Amino acid sequence: MTDTILEVRGISKRFGGLQALSDVGIKIQRGQVYGLIGPNGAGKTTFFNVITGLYTPDSGTFELAGKPYQPTAVHEVAKAGIARTFQNIRLFADMTALENVMVGRHVRTHSGVIGAILRTGSFKAEEAAIAQRAHELLEYVGIAKFADYKARTLSYGDQRRLEIARALATDPQLIALDEPAAGMNATEKVMLRELISQIRKDNRTILLIEHDVKLVMGLCDRLTVLDYGKQIAEGTPAEVQKNEKVIEAYLGTGGH
Repeated sequence: MTDTILEVRGISKRFGGLQALSDVGIKIQRGQVYGLIGPNGAGKTTFFNVITGLYTPDSGTFELAGKPYQPTAVHEVAKAGIARTFQNIRLFADMTALENVMVGRHVRTHSGVIGAILRTGSFKAEEAAIAQRAHELLEYVGIAKFADYKARTLSYGDQRRLEIARALATDPQLIALDEPAAGMNATEKVMLRELISQIRKDNRTILLIEHDVKLVMGLCDRLTVLDYGKQIAEGTPAEVQKNEKVIEAYLGTGGH
């Protein structure tokens, strides 16, 4: 088993006349929390969208746990083993919290359409197992008591937790979190940090985009810093904070 979970090299992406990414690459080891930071417009979300199949790159190579993968579609990337959350929460608002997590779990099911139509014994058994696992994940992220609540009725922080539970339901090798602390109050951020720390303790690997510099520096093992689509620094939080290019482009602005 390789210790490298994700390795991407030479990622470039252009939108018309805008070069959004230029020859970006990262290497994430198993069990790390790896941060991706930079000012607004630096290319962070574009990079996320490329590696998770929302955007097609102009160039680059992709390996997940030592095996090449092609980020051609979001569902194929999920099957390969990368799950993600979004900067803007994307839940099924009128489905319950439990049902939202069950939807995420279905990427690992086997019964298929025929089993669902015929309500076969194997389908019913698999559905029961999915529901049980979804309950366990709601418990894990701390919102099991809201299992039967519609997603739209949950608080903002709990909706963020629900998104993470749904991502974990796919049994990912890598979970990619796109600004999970956005919009959270101080108490919710503390709870989020505890949850991310617990996910890492359970030997899961995390790629994190986050504007909250204090949160990133306290959580991440290593960081990559982007500016205008280019990689200007990579290293531990301590190394990155001392980098003059980072200070000028990002940290020196007072924290975006």
